[in-house]
Amino acid sequence: MKLGIGFPQSQLTPENLRYAAQLGVTHIIAHNPRFGDHGYHQVEPMQATKELIESFGLTWEGIENLPHDHWEQILAAGDERDAQMKNVERTLENMARVGVPILGYYFSIATVVGHWRMYDGGGRGGAGIKSFDADRIPDNSVHPLGPVSVDEMWKRFEWFLDHVIPVAERVDVKLAAHQDDPPMEMLMGTGRLLTNHDNMQRLLDYAPSPCNGLEFCQGTVSEMGTYTAIDAIRRFGSQGKIFYVHFRNIIGEFPKFDEVFLDEGDVDPHDAMLAYRDVGFDGVMTPDHCPLIEGDKGYRHRGMAFSLGYMRALMQVVGKSE
Repeated sequence: MKLGIGFPQSQLTPENLRYAAQLGVTHIIAHNPRFGDHGYHQVEPMQATKELIESFGLTWEGIENLPHDHWEQILAAGDERDAQMKNVERTLENMARVGVPILGYYFSIATVVGHWRMYDGGGRGGAGIKSFDADRIPDNSVHPLGPVSVDEMWKRFEWFLDHVIPVAERVDVKLAAHQDDPPMEMLMGTGRLLTNHDNMQRLLDYAPSPCNGLEFCQGTVSEMGTYTAIDAIRRFGSQGKIFYVHFRNIIGEFPKFDEVFLDEGDVDPHDAMLAYRDVGFDGVMTPDHCPLIEGDKGYRHRGMAFSLGYMRALMQVVGKSE
């Protein structure tokens, strides 16, 4: 298992990459980047980013999320979706040329939305956390691209998979799908798809390709509450379908939960790490949605450092217990 961290493009700075290396991080995920202004990720700015990352002895593992205007018409089944699909193809081809092996994506119109608390207190010692309560959704109005049913969203998703998987296989870039956070079937008038473990399996069964897998968000999977996150790790990890991991913890489950420090949630992080080890997972794990600690400014350096240290120690412990 490899220790990673995700940075927004604006935070991919020499200072932050040095910080990551100092904490024992070996792999980087670029969050929500925009490499060029042509509707797809271009080679030259990606190559420059890769060289910057590698100058600190780090490896660039993946890109997480496409800009909305790169594929919004695909999500909406709009008139320009064929043109945008060509641009997604160009992005995958260019990632392969640069040597970025994974594209994490989230096939959702509403995306991550509806949390009533956003890092403004509520956590241990007053730490800032995210919280969700279905009865307290601040804005559940219909999205501009909605309304759209769950069945219709599955049809759009399958169209996307039919077109993107052959390209991913040709260029050898893995596609890692994020689960719906919160796991709510309808949100802002739009259907949601990966809201339970069986629907995650439906995605994998629809396109049984070595390039089709999961950006396994341990916190979101825990929110689903159908059975334990440990069971899900074993189910999907044993299939080799966990491509990389968001390692986080929660208290509660949908429809009401808090995103908390790794050591205080409902999932035992040691048991989770053992499960990843036992299924042979050897990919990258990153902290995700970690609490905001006193003194943090801008990027959550202190909160991330707590999570990274905890994860690194767990990796060492389970490695020695084999």
